[in-house]
Amino acid sequence: MNGFGPPSGRLTPVLEWLVSEGRLLPDLPRLMEPLLGRVIAAGVPLWRFYLGLQLMHPQLQALGVIWRRDSKVEEIARRHGVQFTAAYIGSPIQELREFGRTVRYRLDSLTPEHHAVLRELREAGGTDYFGLPMRVSRGGAVPVVTAASDAPGGFSDADLADLRLLVDHLGAVVELHVNRTLAETVVTTYLGRHTGQRILQGAIRRGDGEAINAVLWFSDMRDFTGLNERLPPDEMLELLNNYLQLVGDALAAHGGEILKFIGDGVMAIFPVEDAMFLPMVTSNALAAAQRLAEDVEAANLARAAGGRGPIRYGVGLHVGMVTFGNVGTEDRLDFTVIGPAVNRAARLESLTKDLGVTVCASADFRGVCALPMTSLGLHTLKGVPEPVEVFGL
Repeated sequence: MNGFGPPSGRLTPVLEWLVSEGRLLPDLPRLMEPLLGRVIAAGVPLWRFYLGLQLMHPQLQALGVIWRRDSKVEEIARRHGVQFTAAYIGSPIQELREFGRTVRYRLDSLTPEHHAVLRELREAGGTDYFGLPMRVSRGGAVPVVTAASDAPGGFSDADLADLRLLVDHLGAVVELHVNRTLAETVVTTYLGRHTGQRILQGAIRRGDGEAINAVLWFSDMRDFTGLNERLPPDEMLELLNNYLQLVGDALAAHGGEILKFIGDGVMAIFPVEDAMFLPMVTSNALAAAQRLAEDVEAANLARAAGGRGPIRYGVGLHVGMVTFGNVGTEDRLDFTVIGPAVNRAARLESLTKDLGVTVCASADFRGVCALPMTSLGLHTLKGVPEPVEVFGL
């Protein structure tokens, strides 16, 4: 059925271990070493084993897991665009991915026209190379597997039949890991790491939520509507993404997490597990605001050199109790924070426009922040009956 004769049966204990214990290991790299060690002990002359996965990820296109005998398992991340490089074009991996057929190369019979990866394996001592697509139920690009031997005679027909059987069983385990990675990537990309983990752990019912103490960040870019009218769409998109990257980098560097983008606006939180940590968390939020100011200043110098106008923005900072949970319809939910403290942070951000500053923080924020701040006086916030004192960098 597989073109290499029937499996020998020697991998039966290995496959039983894979479906009973191996599948419970937390990730594929930690599965490979014990699994392939058992394959070698069963008599298959395996020297190198590669599992290549296509990803749905904002930065990465593919992930490779490489096992080498007498070496540690290695993960290799491939960024978007790798398919246009010499490492991919003409390679056995391209042949597997784009034609979906089994490949076999006797490494001692290569010519200079063969792909560099095959010649590198031969120079490292390899004698035989075998690759096949992994059959899985999910759509999209299928995983691929390659195996190499350094035995003098390479792989026998029984070896190849056993490897194909191994890959079929491994496919079920790989699919579990791929689906879990896909879910984690999607929720992390669109909801953030902290919120995404809460969702994956079961917080998916409308009305589920809890009261938490948090430092709140609300920021947006100045004149976003006007820029939308004046700039070509591609230039506007580039500007917006560059600005949001600066905000995201500043927040991530100091423990903040973006909850949502609202056009050019960013709502983020710095969770506070215990009130005793408030001075540290508020200081982290202020440090993020300071980093953003420095990064935007550097970006504006580069924009000025290119004849482009500066990025201008504002940040509102507040601290208080919020409700963190699911709101929405029965079948379309948003995991967010609500409460007066959220509104206060948004109002403080709006005030930065009137005061001509980049940061406005509340007296509540200033009262627990360990870093020095400057009073900007008493001001009226929309929806807040009494004037409040506001602080800046």
